Amino acid sequence: MPSQPKPRKPHIVATSRVIKLAANITKLLSYGFHALFPKKRFTLPEQAAPWLKPKEPTPIPRIIWQTNFTNKVTLPVYLNYLFNRLMAPRFEYRFMITEARKAFIAAHYSPEINQQYDRLQIGAAQADFWRLLVLNQHGGVYLDIDAHAIWPLANTLGKHEELYITTRRGELSNYFIASRPGNPNLLRLIERVQHNIQDSSLTNVFELTGPGVFIELLDQQAVPTVSYRHACNQGSFTNEHFQYIDKKAGKWTKEQRTVSVVRPEPARDAQDRSAD
Repeated sequence: MPSQPKPRKPHIVATSRVIKLAANITKLLSYGFHALFPKKRFTLPEQAAPWLKPKEPTPIPRIIWQTNFTNKVTLPVYLNYLFNRLMAPRFEYRFMITEARKAFIAAHYSPEINQQYDRLQIGAAQADFWRLLVLNQHGGVYLDIDAHAIWPLANTLGKHEELYITTRRGELSNYFIASRPGNPNLLRLIERVQHNIQDSSLTNVFELTGPGVFIELLDQQAVPTVSYRHACNQGSFTNEHFQYIDKKAGKWTKEQRTVSVVRPEPARDAQDRSAD
């Protein structure tokens, strides 16, 4: 059955344009700030309580999840973080760096999933897998480090038990994912990522662990979605320069040109499987 047309919500679109304009001004000014203070970094908290007391319980827990290779970030990334707190004052904030992601998965998931996660050699692919695992375990809202809400997050979620974002091209993406814990669709996505890692035929992060998995597996007619125009945008406050200023390998799109996304399976394990 064809989906109903999505409302245009011009008030939200207008608000998002104002936010983007203001954010781009702060981004431009940040070049001057970091020219004057090139070593200055701001610390993202591992965990932060809500600014305001939460109201009634909601199907999707009021938790914002983010991850990055470091918690020491430039001014634009920190301003992006603060803006998300402003747009979700009743949400707890939780953040994990690379090592914390690995520790979380070790504590909550099977040896098989841990081994598969360890085979991912690019941080973005690891983050793709982790976001599914952490939402499956705890629920909440995952946002990429450069993503920001453009409307109060509680209003966007409403009473949904899961919510996925669509891009300008009308395709699903994974820079915003909202879900209750134990969501069957998350389990399906996790299983597909596991399959892709084990199969190792895909060589692109986008297809192996990223949005391509959502596009291939989820039916937009069957799951609740929201346009990025009405929920969440990327790159308004920050950009690749400010996000990867302390990472020589740069963005995953560059890193995957020289590094295989999936580490080859250990020879001994491969031999054991062939013998079974």
